[in-house]
Amino acid sequence: MPNNASLASFIDHTLLKPDASREQILTVCREAVEHSFKSVCVNPVWVSTVRTAVKDTGVLTCSVVGFPLGATTTEIKVLEAVGAVADGADEIDMVIDIAAARAGDRERLVGDIRAVAEAVHEQGAIVKVIIETSLLTDEQKVLACEAAVEAGADFVKTSTGFNGGGATVEDVALMRRTVGPDLGVKASGGVRSLEDARAMIDAGATRIGASSGVAIVRGEQGAAGY
Repeated sequence: MPNNASLASFIDHTLLKPDASREQILTVCREAVEHSFKSVCVNPVWVSTVRTAVKDTGVLTCSVVGFPLGATTTEIKVLEAVGAVADGADEIDMVIDIAAARAGDRERLVGDIRAVAEAVHEQGAIVKVIIETSLLTDEQKVLACEAAVEAGADFVKTSTGFNGGGATVEDVALMRRTVGPDLGVKASGGVRSLEDARAMIDAGATRIGASSGVAIVRGEQGAAGY
């Protein structure tokens, strides 16, 4: 179990609210640098701002694709991902085709994820696949995770935080069992305290997505947010 300081390296410090201001984005960047978080995760419109703010600090720039519904076409997801990487994103968190997962359509899931993963990998970035656990049964969660592995993703991720529910220890453990030891697992949505973060890591998470990163590393309780 990492201590509070090393736990910071697990955290994607996140601000995905649609009304976030430039000042708020820059504050999140300063916090990420101060606490040595793994990345700052923002909507695509803020990628270049974050990239400039964290340049040469060791903090990565992360952005989201098909967010938060996953219901855009694969072609648009690829375009969005390629644009975000061109603007400076090191990591892309894409939302799956949730309807395909609920329908049990493995082929459609794999195709959607693979197209984004291949485009992003060509530019040297990585892909985390958001399966939106709150909308899926356990069987559908397994299918989505298996599709992410088959498609060449680098991580599976629990949630957007926008569609009800968030990360649970049970879901993280299920995802870890499904993807095996080599793929990353990101717990995101509702992780607001040091205790929450440690429980997710114990269950198999290798990354934590949180808007409460500062509170987590200080051992405090963070507020709800994205």
